[in-house]
Amino acid sequence: MHGRPRKAPKPEEEAASVAKAQKLRALQTQFFSFHHNKIPSQTHLRNRKRKQKMHGRPRKAPKPEEEAASVAKAQKLRALQTQFFSFHHNKIYTKEAVELSAKLLEINPESYTAWNYRKLAVEHYLSQPDCNPDWIKSVLDDELRVVENALRQNFKSYGAWHHRKWVISKGHSSIDNELRLLDKFQKADSRNFHAWNYRRFVAESMKRSEQDELKYTEDMIYKNFSNYSAWHNRSVLLSALFEKKAEGFLSKEKVLPEEYEFIHQAIFTDPDDQSGWFYHLWLLDQTVTTDSPLLASSWPGHGYDVFLVEDRCYNGSAFSPFTALHSDSGSFPIVLYFNQPVGGVSSSTVTVECGFNKNEDLLWKPLSASNSQTARVWVAHLKIPSSDLLSTVEVSVGHSKGIISTRGFEYSHPSMFSFKVHVQPMERDFSQVSVAESISLREENFKIYGSQSEESIINSFNQLSIKNGHESTASNWRSEALAKEIECFRELLSLMDCKIGKLTLARLLMAYDVMSYPFANKLVHSEEVLELCSDLMKLDPTHYQYYKDEHSMVLLQKVTSSKESLLQHCFQYKDSVSSAICGPVCLRLNNLSLSRMGAFEKLLWVQMLDLSHNELQSIEGLEAMQLLSCLSLRNNKLRSLTALEPLRKLKLLRVLDISYNQIGDHSIDTTRYLCSSPLSHSVGSESNKDETVTSDVALIDNWEAFYIFKDFNLNQLEIVGNTIADEKFKSVLVKIMPKLKQLDGKLLG
Repeated sequence: MHGRPRKAPKPEEEAASVAKAQKLRALQTQFFSFHHNKIPSQTHLRNRKRKQKMHGRPRKAPKPEEEAASVAKAQKLRALQTQFFSFHHNKIYTKEAVELSAKLLEINPESYTAWNYRKLAVEHYLSQPDCNPDWIKSVLDDELRVVENALRQNFKSYGAWHHRKWVISKGHSSIDNELRLLDKFQKADSRNFHAWNYRRFVAESMKRSEQDELKYTEDMIYKNFSNYSAWHNRSVLLSALFEKKAEGFLSKEKVLPEEYEFIHQAIFTDPDDQSGWFYHLWLLDQTVTTDSPLLASSWPGHGYDVFLVEDRCYNGSAFSPFTALHSDSGSFPIVLYFNQPVGGVSSSTVTVECGFNKNEDLLWKPLSASNSQTARVWVAHLKIPSSDLLSTVEVSVGHSKGIISTRGFEYSHPSMFSFKVHVQPMERDFSQVSVAESISLREENFKIYGSQSEESIINSFNQLSIKNGHESTASNWRSEALAKEIECFRELLSLMDCKIGKLTLARLLMAYDVMSYPFANKLVHSEEVLELCSDLMKLDPTHYQYYKDEHSMVLLQKVTSSKESLLQHCFQYKDSVSSAICGPVCLRLNNLSLSRMGAFEKLLWVQMLDLSHNELQSIEGLEAMQLLSCLSLRNNKLRSLTALEPLRKLKLLRVLDISYNQIGDHSIDTTRYLCSSPLSHSVGSESNKDETVTSDVALIDNWEAFYIFKDFNLNQLEIVGNTIADEKFKSVLVKIMPKLKQLDGKLLG
């Protein structure tokens, strides 16, 4: 196999194999006995009881006549299927064969093979030399009748609706009758999303205006406020009208306030119905989201002085702790953080002008967990000379077209920022840094900044947020619309205790703060929002984790909203910093009960980050923090190695503490599907199929560890306190990371 000679089994291996085969045969014999005598298993009995209770309705035992009818129907269906498959296999398209497929579909509209057979039969008839327009119409009308009969049996049949669309797409059938047919089915079930999807297809084929369809959704909603499909169709139609800039829909300023008034009728009539709340959430998104993507932040920021040095990176006065950086790769990252995922970032859409590098040499990469070509965060590495240098770098974003959001909107607001780069020559090989200079993010190693250092941090903080020329205060109508909604929902909550009302109010308050104070970074309502999230965790424990995540996101927005609040979490690492870490500023977000990370656009500058003693199960988004060289995730709830996948993109990371998590506690890794095995042959896999992996059994058994850690350049790693961290696993880590100098506090040889 695979070019390897097969070894003869040892006697003990052969004996074990025989015993296993005997056990398997015994199990099979017992199983077939149960199966033959129709003895249900305990699992089957439990499943049957669960199904009987499904939807809150006890399942009644069938009457003898009903059971007899069901048996007769099954026998008839089997006979039809046997004959049908014979016709299909032999490509027989006679009138008798086609009529038999119609009978089969009338009994079982979900027979996709029968629908495909009828397509083949139609194509066969239409390809005959004596085919004329009347014959074509007759053939296709027969298909429409078969579909209608099938839909009477099951008007939610995917195959039937797809077949009807296929027939109409041929262009030989009248579609005037389609809306009348849809009215019948929508009277039977006004929320049938199959019918609504088909209606959109018919309306487009008839060149029926979006305004007429909008009026139809309004009529359907007035008949039933709980018609989720009608609300959804309304959002689809309005989105199309906004995109076309149709007359009366040139802007959202007039339309959205009227839609808010419309949705209030549904929400306040029945606050427990979810349909209207979903539409309100869509309206809120339309109110706060700009169509065209914007550049939210960058590193380096506009006006930065970036110091690239080797020894004694920070001396307390010459350099800003935010901008001193060491890079042993001869380059440093430029990070662009957009307000929504975009594609098309390249050397043609982003130009970088400086005296020591050419723009065409830069390769822009998206930082996406799914490895797609669209992302909020894009990074390129600017090569730097090894000699003394002082140079200005100008970065222009979007002056040439090509940057497009995932929703199809172009980046239409060109941006520019510039910074200075100070390079000092490297006096020694960084790879030979003494292992004695170990980094430990423990309480005793930090101290609060003095007044002089505080001033330095505050001055640097003023440059953290990017200020583009296109930025302006929010449109008055947006703020006014949000203010009215806040007033409305406060009134609703004063009358009743409504969970989804509290959640909506929290969303409105956060959106209002962002809209009303874009430059001041104020979060006027953050305390109220945090209190609402806390209430929701108590009121609705079923969705506790969702509210907990929202609470964490708001808390992080609050922490990063101003230099004063951020300063409370900035600490100095010891009296003098190791040469392994340039910036001695450590952002300590420990003991905040965080379950989710966010506010990354404000944290691009961070080199040392302490997230210990939180409740993080995921660190998604951390890949945006490209300067991270020292990270503590100690005492969190990370459940697997693959949860560390975002760290693979942090090329400057040297010190990592993941001790006392839950790695290895859970047999099922819910994040494993995000990572492809290095042993697989999947297309697009990043992993190298080198001989070290395929020949080392220990690495094969620990492919997740190999996948996560193989690209790391760690000097220190703490993994103690995890179930997986036994001596055997530690030896695997040493193989994967030969540059590792310290593991769980012990020096490696």
